[in-house]
Amino acid sequence: MRRCVAFLAFFLIFIVLPGGDIAPEKLRGPWEGAISIMGQELGIIVRFDENGGILKGTIDIPMQMAADLPLSNLKREGERIHFELAAGPGVAVFDGVIHQGNMAGDFTQAGIKGSFKLLKAGEKALKPAAVPQKTVPLPYRAEEVVLKNGEIQLAGTLTLPEGKGPFPAVIMITGSGTQNRDEEIFGFKIFGVIADHLTRRGIAVLRCDDRGLKNPAAAVAATSKDFAGDVVAQARFLQSRPEIALDRIGLLGHSEGGIIAPLAGRDHEFAFMVLMAGTAVNGREVLLEQIARIARADGAEEAEIAAAVASQKRAYELLDQPDGKKEIEKMIADQVHGSLAKMTPEQRQAVADPEAYVQSATAAQMAALHSPWFLHFLDYDPAPALEKVKCPVLALFGEKDTQVSPRQNMPAMEKALQKGGNKDVRFKVFPDANHLFQKAKTGSPSEYASLEKAFVPDFLETISSWILEKTQGINK
Repeated sequence: MRRCVAFLAFFLIFIVLPGGDIAPEKLRGPWEGAISIMGQELGIIVRFDENGGILKGTIDIPMQMAADLPLSNLKREGERIHFELAAGPGVAVFDGVIHQGNMAGDFTQAGIKGSFKLLKAGEKALKPAAVPQKTVPLPYRAEEVVLKNGEIQLAGTLTLPEGKGPFPAVIMITGSGTQNRDEEIFGFKIFGVIADHLTRRGIAVLRCDDRGLKNPAAAVAATSKDFAGDVVAQARFLQSRPEIALDRIGLLGHSEGGIIAPLAGRDHEFAFMVLMAGTAVNGREVLLEQIARIARADGAEEAEIAAAVASQKRAYELLDQPDGKKEIEKMIADQVHGSLAKMTPEQRQAVADPEAYVQSATAAQMAALHSPWFLHFLDYDPAPALEKVKCPVLALFGEKDTQVSPRQNMPAMEKALQKGGNKDVRFKVFPDANHLFQKAKTGSPSEYASLEKAFVPDFLETISSWILEKTQGINK
């Protein structure tokens, strides 16, 4: 689910590093690391493409569920590099130094200063006498595809098992925020791993980049209903492929994808649905529970949690009132001022312009609160769409998920499916699993980056075995 982060800050003071007549390092490829600001870290992945003297780049911010955000004004002089990101609260400017696979420096945005470090992807694994390994061919075919939903163009990957087929197939649906086809978060390619496993088990998989990944304007006014239309377009594309069994096409949706899948099912018939951490109550209830669970996992006092929930609830009430905007704006500004007052002297020192900081943070949160996606999500009740789902359903939850609570959503989902008369439903809660189905300590998003990039035991096998069971004997 979406988490609103008020700002990013980037401004680098050059670091003095050993000089010499060394050829400039190639930038091409991913660089992984984090921004450190006021005692907290925000993980980022920066991808560069340096070709013929032309430098291009994008940045992923997994905590904000943002991917492939375009960088601008990229410049490089020897070991020095400059690039910018046009963020909500203002332009974030990087000015850094590259040396031996490292990139580091300071940053500023909206009066905030911090630091950042990036490591060229793969550097941790390199050894002095590393020997290039031969690429092992995949035991299946991977095809790059392009399809359309009206004027919206979707690019993706279709993986097909060995043989002629026809094969059962799965369409993968990402969670909220603009994400790539792998639903990559902190380097964990969630959908990439699932697709590889399923295809090896004889199930074709179509996974597409979200609309807006390459063209942000395409997603500005989009809501879950629009994304459901994209899923239906993908289903029609699969039906045009001779390798795919027409009546064995199903859906796998994660987080918001668990909302989108039943919505798509109202306009198209599917053979099955796998819902990973899907919600079954309206967005207001989900977010209020999310705020409390994340804060508790991060060690907040109960009084602080109660105050935060009450404040958020009041903001949602004001969204429904014609004159509520000014009061919401004041509430947010007061909260930001309050956070400034609670900062340590070292943290306050990082805020060069407190008023600019307050204005930027407030503007960013106001924009998020009034976006079409957020307003739709707040009031959307998934239950009616779930009641209309007649195909087999596998609903998976993580015991330590702080973003989509199993205790809140599983009973409501079961009730909705039963009300609609669906008798082919299986629920499973994975112990110690977080929202990404990793083995978690607290379940808080703040620990995602530090966890092993792997699913909890039996997760993948549960999905593949269930899909094969439900598609046996259909159109074979």
